[in-house]
Amino acid sequence: MHVIVLTKRKWVTILICFLIMIVAATLAIVYFCSDKDEAPAAPAMAVVESYELQTIPYTAKEVPVYRVNRDDNVLALTIDAAWDADKTDFILDTLDKYDAKATFFLCGVWVNAYPDKVKEIAARGHVIGNHSLTHPHMNRLTADQIKEEIVGEYNDTVVKTVRELGYEIVQWDIDSIDWKENRSEETILNTVLPKLKSGSIILSHNNGYHIETYLPKLLEKAKEQGYRFVTVPELLPDGEHHIDVNGVWQSN
Repeated sequence: MHVIVLTKRKWVTILICFLIMIVAATLAIVYFCSDKDEAPAAPAMAVVESYELQTIPYTAKEVPVYRVNRDDNVLALTIDAAWDADKTDFILDTLDKYDAKATFFLCGVWVNAYPDKVKEIAARGHVIGNHSLTHPHMNRLTADQIKEEIVGEYNDTVVKTVRELGYEIVQWDIDSIDWKENRSEETILNTVLPKLKSGSIILSHNNGYHIETYLPKLLEKAKEQGYRFVTVPELLPDGEHHIDVNGVWQSN
């Protein structure tokens, strides 16, 4: 039988080795915990990028029209069309019923797919605006590419290029956000109606969720408050003007 004799020196050596193992284990735990904590860094960057994209309109030196400074109780309803057309007839009939005019911003792909609807929109006395060819992210394009698309997200290059072509860029100060399926008719109306003021521009979509129920109520409630709906060109006064830093069209 072999007997291991532990001298004082061996005890010290064993203790040092044991302490080294503990320190190594601790460092390993810290490393792996730190690694897990840093894992969400990529999604966080994605959020920052999205936020910066959304704030471009507020930092650009060239500003589109968000609202017009008027005091005669006029509103402009804008309707974007880039996808289906199954609700378009209802929208047109509803606008006729309430004697309201709108501005339809049409994508080129929608125009090509539904030429008869385009003719009907014009025949009913509404204005047709340019909503680009394919609905791209405009501020990622070159000036030449912008000219092929025209109007949408913007930065200085987009605004300057579009205005050089004789267009005015129109945004909105009231967004129905009717493209989100989880927003009810009541939510949409509670979003839009309290914000109404003369010169406002309202954004809707021709295939928006609940537009068949919220649009008649929006038009009716607005008219009860003394507002009338005109096209965007009618909303913009003639004469000298400037657009302030908040995107409000001001007559000089």
